[in-house]
Amino acid sequence: MFSPNWDEIGVGVTDLSDLKHRMHRQVVESLDLSVVSKLDPELLKTELSNLVGHLLEQDSAPLNIREREQLITEIQHEVLGLGPLEPLIQDPTINDILVNRPDQVYVERAGKLELTNVRFRNETHLRKIIEKIVSAVGRRIDESSPMVDCRLADGSRVNAIIPPLALDGSSISIRKFSKDKLQIEDLVRNKSLTPEIAHLLEGIVKARLNVMISGGTGCGKTTVLNILSGFIPEGERIITIEDAAELQLRQEHVVRLETRPANVEGKGEVSQRDLVKNCLRMRPDRIVMGEVRGAETLDMLQAMNTGHDGSLTTIHANTPRDALTRVETLVALAGLNISTKGLRHYISSAIDVIIQMTRLSDGSRKITSLQEITGMEGEIITLQEIFKFEQTGLAEDRQVKGRFMATGVRPKFTERFTALGIELSHDIFDPLKVYEV
Repeated sequence: MFSPNWDEIGVGVTDLSDLKHRMHRQVVESLDLSVVSKLDPELLKTELSNLVGHLLEQDSAPLNIREREQLITEIQHEVLGLGPLEPLIQDPTINDILVNRPDQVYVERAGKLELTNVRFRNETHLRKIIEKIVSAVGRRIDESSPMVDCRLADGSRVNAIIPPLALDGSSISIRKFSKDKLQIEDLVRNKSLTPEIAHLLEGIVKARLNVMISGGTGCGKTTVLNILSGFIPEGERIITIEDAAELQLRQEHVVRLETRPANVEGKGEVSQRDLVKNCLRMRPDRIVMGEVRGAETLDMLQAMNTGHDGSLTTIHANTPRDALTRVETLVALAGLNISTKGLRHYISSAIDVIIQMTRLSDGSRKITSLQEITGMEGEIITLQEIFKFEQTGLAEDRQVKGRFMATGVRPKFTERFTALGIELSHDIFDPLKVYEV
């Protein structure tokens, strides 16, 4: 999937790079860009291939068949795709693409980072690719606005930052959009959780409990949010709110909302808080928020406390207790004038369950804790752990060894399960039932 070693093929890397750059410029000059955008992609590829072949004949370049095919492919990527990044985008085994500078590109496979041999010609080449990405979604990036969050046509999330903020050259981070929608069975098979936890999570969503998924960057919060949202019954109206649309809900009745940044004049911004307020006027049965990270946390809590049971969201935090502390901090950003005890009571009555996701040292992602918020004791929000994962060591291949187990605590929300006819196996909370992984 990566660029070949041209020295082994017979053409010097510098010579080929110069040839590709020259061909690319000639192709762009030869194309009518107003017509290109209207052509069928497959027809455009064929025409582009013919054009490059014609230009190579005129250039009398000493290339063999393999070199010509590779050159044509790379020019197609430059004109139609994202240049050197295109093979990485198309590789289904890659989850993240991380461009640190023009000559250093990493990818993540199976939770592990790998340095690739993908290179950009120079900073100008990298900047052109960044501008191509952001202009496609109506955003801009320049010295006055050197950071941008956006997404590709396939839904992949992109963050780009350029000098003077990025000291060693422009940087791109791409979180690829999964074309295959994971199911809860996939998480069980990957040993991210146990069948008992999977069964309980399904019941939690169907019983309309408010759920917060906590964890660090890249630990699988959005994946679990997507899977949990799949348990929402078909007859309910779901409204999703995200900074960059990633959720892939399978239900028919879904309204998807996405924030909008300010324009060149600094106007027109629509924040998550604006969308939450508007969402409450749209008769939602369920609100699914991609992530709370600002003052919208208060509006989300208000929605959970005012009849919108069964809402789902995620938050960045290392433990369930840290998640509650972070919620307090984020609510403070909204300027709510309320005592600490009053705020904590508000939080404890809004959120029912916290699911802690963790990315372990071997790159695997697991649900390491599932806790219920049971109320208040004095000024402290009380939590009780229902399931947990304990790491016990590392195998010879550096894979994490550990065990999933119930704590033996039967959560209070099972009373709600009983009232709604949601059945649980009699031994689901048995602490002697341990899963070694």
